[in-house]
Amino acid sequence: MISIEYLLTAAAALLLVSIIASKASDKLGIPALLLFLIVGMLAGSECPGGIHFDDPYLAQFLGVVALSFILFSGGLDTNWRSVRPVLKSGIALSSIGVLATALLVGWFSVSLLGFTLFEGLLLGAIISSTDAAAVFSVLRSKKVSLRGNLKPLLELESGSNDPMAVMLTIGFVGLLLNPTRSPLGMIPMILQQIALGTAVGYAMGKGMVFLLNRIRLEYSGLYPVLSLSLVLLTYGTTATIGGNGFLAVYISGLLMGNQNFIHKTSLKRFHDGLAWLMQISMFLTLGLLVFPSQLMHVILTGLLVSLFLMLIARPAGVFLTLINSGMSFREKTMVSWVGLRGAVPIILATFPLLAGVPRAETIFNIVFFIVLTSALFQGSTIPLVARWLKVDAPLPEKARYPIECDSTENLKCNLVEIEIPDDSAVMNKQLVDIGIPEGVLIVLVNRSGELFIPGGNTVLMRGDKLLVLSDESALPILREILEKKLTQ
Repeated sequence: MISIEYLLTAAAALLLVSIIASKASDKLGIPALLLFLIVGMLAGSECPGGIHFDDPYLAQFLGVVALSFILFSGGLDTNWRSVRPVLKSGIALSSIGVLATALLVGWFSVSLLGFTLFEGLLLGAIISSTDAAAVFSVLRSKKVSLRGNLKPLLELESGSNDPMAVMLTIGFVGLLLNPTRSPLGMIPMILQQIALGTAVGYAMGKGMVFLLNRIRLEYSGLYPVLSLSLVLLTYGTTATIGGNGFLAVYISGLLMGNQNFIHKTSLKRFHDGLAWLMQISMFLTLGLLVFPSQLMHVILTGLLVSLFLMLIARPAGVFLTLINSGMSFREKTMVSWVGLRGAVPIILATFPLLAGVPRAETIFNIVFFIVLTSALFQGSTIPLVARWLKVDAPLPEKARYPIECDSTENLKCNLVEIEIPDDSAVMNKQLVDIGIPEGVLIVLVNRSGELFIPGGNTVLMRGDKLLVLSDESALPILREILEKKLTQ
């Protein structure tokens, strides 16, 4: 029996090494998830770490819990205003695009790799979802963003396409275990999971906001615990009644993130940190689960499937889905290339392992290899491809302010940063002279990275950024004053 002290020391060391590795990923320009997986593999029984871990059930359990919190945090950080223009395209990518990718990979696996029909389709379903979080970590490390609606489209797709991959995987596992069943039987199951997942997610999202604003807890430290329990309740309740729990937690997070509730800023920060912890833990666990010696037998097969996925299946699914989206060829090509595979496919690959599906170990190792190659080939070239396609844009620097303000039921306020335009009529004027509307307070001025508290005689200069505390009705008036041009 391994001592508790040893387990705690090993877990802490692995987390510490992973965090340090994430800094290295910024300099190398590759997704941190790849380094997390490598750290887990190196800690395994066949590598210097010597930790033996061969429990797919525990890995799947940890993966499901981790994915629930990651999806909730993703929904919580999604701005509805930014994703609304791409809602139709995003939903199409996360449903039709996922299905098209799964079918094409399934066809390739059957035609050229000798898989049976349902084995090929199962492999395609498992690797059909994407991980845009890895994409944006690479872009941030290179100080690069994406133009137009590309970023919100990829955020929406990555947050909403995992449920479809889960449903397809469960369906094809069932068909492999019971070949006499008709594939058409998957359709009612998928529709049921989507309907219940959407309904419960919407109800829980509204209910969470209502509860947080009215429960009046005595200790602020209990609010993160309350939100954590509500996320697990959302997933568990939805899955128990036959819905898709992942879709439910994402929708509930999306609804919460675009409403006002008590301790919103601190709760978003808590769930962001929790999502990172879950992500690191998940990758480490999955890295421990794989045995490098077994990957040697699937290198050629995995490389063929990975190349087909990156160069044919993913682009075909994207171009088919976005045919009437109005996006340019360059933008569609960029969406195709940033379809990185993350931990979700590896988690889904544990489903056939636990179900006793034939060739399940082979499928798991192929999926693991595909994730590695996707992160290595696509992840390391995303900034280069964005510049080549001319869809890149500078990543704006976000200043960190020592002040926060959350709107509540009794206080409707905004704490926002507003940059003074170069041709603004307020330049070289004192604050007292620009006509600040009632309900507005200029809290701080950011001038070339230096913060200071302004007074009435503070002269506004080119490039100043104002941290403004305002109620919702007065903010548009202030924007109008600051954006008024000198010639007007």
